Amino acid sequence: MDTNQQQAKQPKNVLAGPYGHPFHPVLVTVPIGAWVAALVFDIVSLASNEEESTFAEGAYWLIGIGIVGAVLAAVFGLLDLLAIPRGTRAFTTGLTHMTLNLIVVVLFVVNFIIRAAQDYEEATVLGFVLTLIALAILGASGWLGGKLAYTYGVRVADETTQNKGFTH
Repeated sequence: MDTNQQQAKQPKNVLAGPYGHPFHPVLVTVPIGAWVAALVFDIVSLASNEEESTFAEGAYWLIGIGIVGAVLAAVFGLLDLLAIPRGTRAFTTGLTHMTLNLIVVVLFVVNFIIRAAQDYEEATVLGFVLTLIALAILGASGWLGGKLAYTYGVRVADETTQNKGFTH
């Protein structure tokens, strides 16, 4: 294993999480879950006349929760990005992953503001479409995050450490 690879596996500092167990992948579950749930709430809200306000308001608050969770996850993601040596494919992939995530957050912030201005208790096609677009971009970003971990081994324990899990 070369020095660049070893450097990318180590936490930048203690706040990023212990070796082999970064905090960023755990934290991203909050915005992803909240935003996917918001999509489901939008679908129910748009398809139903009786419970529209309940689900429209739920989607609004889920988007807000996702934004807060994304900001927190981004801080830890940045710590992981800073551990990757610059000029490498892994660093370029990390920058692209970060940029896509920032675009997603901006789309959801705009979505949140539009919903607030248009009475967040009413479902809108615009809010639904913004959520779909943001989630599509988030899917592409997630694929890149997986590439960072599973292809390039960023913040993943080295093979010697991994082999300890396969001994009797």
